[in-house]
Amino acid sequence: MRRIILPVLVVFLISPFLKDSTPVHSNSLAFTHITVIDATGAPASADMTVVITDSRISDIGKTAEIPVPQGAQVVDGRGKFLIPGLWDMHVHWHEYKDYLRLFTANGVTGVRVMWGAPINFKWRREIEAGSLIGPRLVISSTIMDGPKPVWPGSVAISNEAEARKAVRTARKDGFDFIKVYSLLPRPAYFAIADEAKKQGLEFAGHVPIAVSPIEASDAGQKSIEHLTGILGGCSTREEELRRGFEDAYTKLPVGQRLPDPARLRPLTRMMLETFNQEKATTLFQRLSRNHTWQCPTLTVLRSSAFLDDPGFRNDPRLKYVPKEMRTAWNPANDFRFRARATEDFDLSRQLYKKQIELVGLMHRAGVEFIAGTDVSNPYCFPGFSLHDELSLMVEAGLSPMEALQTATYNAARFLGKQSEFGSVEKGKIADLVLLDADPLTDIRNTSRINSVIQNGRLLNRAELDRLLAEVEKAAKK
Repeated sequence: MRRIILPVLVVFLISPFLKDSTPVHSNSLAFTHITVIDATGAPASADMTVVITDSRISDIGKTAEIPVPQGAQVVDGRGKFLIPGLWDMHVHWHEYKDYLRLFTANGVTGVRVMWGAPINFKWRREIEAGSLIGPRLVISSTIMDGPKPVWPGSVAISNEAEARKAVRTARKDGFDFIKVYSLLPRPAYFAIADEAKKQGLEFAGHVPIAVSPIEASDAGQKSIEHLTGILGGCSTREEELRRGFEDAYTKLPVGQRLPDPARLRPLTRMMLETFNQEKATTLFQRLSRNHTWQCPTLTVLRSSAFLDDPGFRNDPRLKYVPKEMRTAWNPANDFRFRARATEDFDLSRQLYKKQIELVGLMHRAGVEFIAGTDVSNPYCFPGFSLHDELSLMVEAGLSPMEALQTATYNAARFLGKQSEFGSVEKGKIADLVLLDADPLTDIRNTSRINSVIQNGRLLNRAELDRLLAEVEKAAKK
């Protein structure tokens, strides 16, 4: 769960599709003859004009009916598709400032940082001021975990008093929400839930081992990350599994952060073998009723399951990753994976297959989803992997529109920002992506990016390529 970030310099380039290549000093930008996919669930609208004034969409309608403001920069959008800017709702980025531009270059105009740090606030101010190219940032608290946290630097919490104090401190420090983790004791978890409500904060993260997913949902947890607790919550031996995992994770040798894989194998097999559709239906109905969102991060679940596959080491996107991170992604260098045997990876692949199935089952049951990747875990690339996540959502059973919504419309709803982001509609902030192909016929077309519009500023393909080249150069140092 390593953390990272990137800097960028602000540019305002003229698009190669200008009807008039003469530079225009104007605060208006117009896309004409464009196909708009507004991400509300409505069908695509062809031959549209979208006008942007300053940072907002000021007009939208059929090209024959919408006048282009005099002096506006005009982009001929014939054969192009306009979608909202994308959000990656689960990232870790606290280093490598120069690499933030990877998000922007891939059309990711906003991210939810799942382990906040003071540097994130500095970057947010710079991005908002226009002095740094990068995504909008929603910032969680420091991870709140049990008395022996999995990750150094987490807030170690043993009891209710410490839990309430940690929430109040996070509120004072200005974090946007609380991040909970796997080893929190039951009393501490419920104290966090109660204190967060008192402080006007939402909380999200892992379902702690000591808590059932139904209990977490009823307590008001806003989102569950990585499907934690879901498969166990569908088991006919749920309580036995919980006691087994608690015992494995809390009774560790001194200095050891995770149980030996051999202790977890029988528990994982038990989860897979005791899945019960009736229990699953009950759980999914509760998640839907409580609006407990799922951020499954299928990208990281897949990479964790297939990390021994040499194909990962040949991914061409590795050229954008700094050397020390590439080294850290080697399973031999990661405390979570170095003790795994072939048997463990085989079991992880079975688990991943079931997790893909769970996403489809939950979706059909009305459970709500947002897209996240868990950047910067192994082979979870800033910006690039959000497109992988959307493809995996479709593989799990969502339609291309539904998958697109997990990174646009749903993300805005989740954040309570639907009046500002998440769809291509009049009055919304102009965070948009111009595509060369239709994502509703093939979701992979979200990666066929022609231009990105962030806060009303146009970055054409040449400029996006320049940003990528700069990151590639930095990664070689």
